[in-house]
Amino acid sequence: MTTNSELKLVFDEPVQRKKAPKHLADLAPADRKAWAKELGFQPFRAAQVATHYFAHLSNDPEEWSDIPAAERQGIADALTPKLIELVTTRTTDGGMTRKDLWKLHDGVLVESVLMRYTDRTTVCISSQAGCGMNCPFCATGQAGLTRNLTA
Repeated sequence: MTTNSELKLVFDEPVQRKKAPKHLADLAPADRKAWAKELGFQPFRAAQVATHYFAHLSNDPEEWSDIPAAERQGIADALTPKLIELVTTRTTDGGMTRKDLWKLHDGVLVESVLMRYTDRTTVCISSQAGCGMNCPFCATGQAGLTRNLTA
């Protein structure tokens, strides 16, 4: 048995990562128009993109038929930058458990797990990239705390 006096916890200072790029979802409707104008787009484009993004759940500029095709990708890159990307998905238990590896805007990798049971479903997500506890049995803890995640 290990006593507390034998344990050495190491807390590394989080690595400072670049701030996530500003996203349409970060702004109130009035601020979206001002931001679009600041970026060089017609202010009403922000409302069009917001309708696609929030009402139609579309972040694919090819589906934004009310915006000129030549402007779609530039507007998408500026107003809805990619903040997270699915890297891999692994399933076990006949598809009942799913583990996803995600790459964040700054290259940091995080995981999520979905576990389906007969009487419930459990989702494991984190509010941090990495962990500062340095527990010897945990790979995430051994890697150290990278940073807190943002909403």
